[in-house]
Amino acid sequence: MDKTVNPPTSNDLQIALTINGQGHTLVVEPWVTLLDLLRDNIGLTGTKKGCDHGQCGACTVLVNGKRINSCLALAVTKDGAEITTIEGFASGGKLHALQTAFVHHDAFQCGYCTPGQICSAQGLLDEGHAKTRDDVRELMSGNLCRCGAYTNITDAVMQVMLDGSP
Repeated sequence: MDKTVNPPTSNDLQIALTINGQGHTLVVEPWVTLLDLLRDNIGLTGTKKGCDHGQCGACTVLVNGKRINSCLALAVTKDGAEITTIEGFASGGKLHALQTAFVHHDAFQCGYCTPGQICSAQGLLDEGHAKTRDDVRELMSGNLCRCGAYTNITDAVMQVMLDGSP
């Protein structure tokens, strides 16, 4: 289903995005970030605004399968892209393997960073560069956890990386 939001003004631009498998035609101001578009225009609040400077990773989403900090990307630069947010991970009421592993390994405390951690972990797995715990820690270093659940996060990612199930 294609959704059109807000009629354009003289500065606004129309873009088309596929977000979690659903097509959206949106009219946005050129300075709106992908993060703000997802949260404010689409209502997908799972993606978090942490630092708003690309330093914490709370806003990590997948764009065409690659992980990015959505607070640093202007929405208009993603015209035609496929976006996956944390809301796009579970399917048919069943948690994604990473979500299940995060629960199983108690890989979150306050949970604020968890959506970005899971999106980043999926990007890491798709990239295929991580082979060891040290690789996972290094390649996930752009996602901060103020509660310090890094060991459990690494355990969860390693579990899915090694056997694909919790």
